[in-house]
Amino acid sequence: MVTQEQRKRQLAREKFLRQQQRRTAARRKARMRNSVIASVLGVVVIGSVALYTTGVLKGNDDNKANASSQTTPSAAATSKAPDPCAKPAKGSVKKLSWKKEPAMTIDKSAKYTMNLATTCGDIDIALKASAAPHTVNSFNFLVGKGYLDHTKCHRLTPQGIYVLQCGDPQGTGMGGPGYTIPDENLKDKSLKGQVYPAGTVAMANQYNSQTKKGRNTGGSQFFLVYQDSPLPADYTPFGTISTAGMKVLKKIAAAGAQAADPTTGNTAPNATVVINKATVTKS
Repeated sequence: MVTQEQRKRQLAREKFLRQQQRRTAARRKARMRNSVIASVLGVVVIGSVALYTTGVLKGNDDNKANASSQTTPSAAATSKAPDPCAKPAKGSVKKLSWKKEPAMTIDKSAKYTMNLATTCGDIDIALKASAAPHTVNSFNFLVGKGYLDHTKCHRLTPQGIYVLQCGDPQGTGMGGPGYTIPDENLKDKSLKGQVYPAGTVAMANQYNSQTKKGRNTGGSQFFLVYQDSPLPADYTPFGTISTAGMKVLKKIAAAGAQAADPTTGNTAPNATVVINKATVTKS
């Protein structure tokens, strides 16, 4: 027969075990949250960041290799502003994944333009095929498969660095195409003084400047710079936004960002930014 004293000790042990389990779970959640928010510079995920963007980057089992949750600095919440964008077109995101980078099919000497027909307006991007051929070839492939259609731009950073991050079908900052592409064009003449100028379109990745690990981990996530942003030359610059596209981007930025999601660390734009259709044209 179990004595009263033995029962007390048993209950005490069970209580202790429950406390330990809760602490372990809390630590696990904290590690996951911190890994998502960790920026390339170890600063605010994109405040001075590894763009994440900070998922900058993280990934699931299908895309651990390229988890481009890329690195982006966290941003403070702003007051809720009216949504300046239209309702998304009907349709759903395609669940696509590939095991390796697509074969090179673009003409590196030709001119390519990527159009993002978003709920907020069209954003045209002149692509740098000769300077970043792997990146441009990858987007030519993904866009041709409808990979970006109906996807949300999941992160807007209104302080520290000023970028809108898109390209994740999951909308969490942890998605990717299943393969990775190499870093390119990191010595682009436009990247002067550790600044990515307004109008730049660059890749998010998993590079960590402190550990020097995570090179060549670009996937499908990219960020559009709407105001000069202090960032190290660690993110492949592969395009330049048109004047009309910049007006759309600034309209999105003017609506502000939401408070950081406690699970992903993302500061979603107040505007409903959805890429209804993406196309790449050669000229």
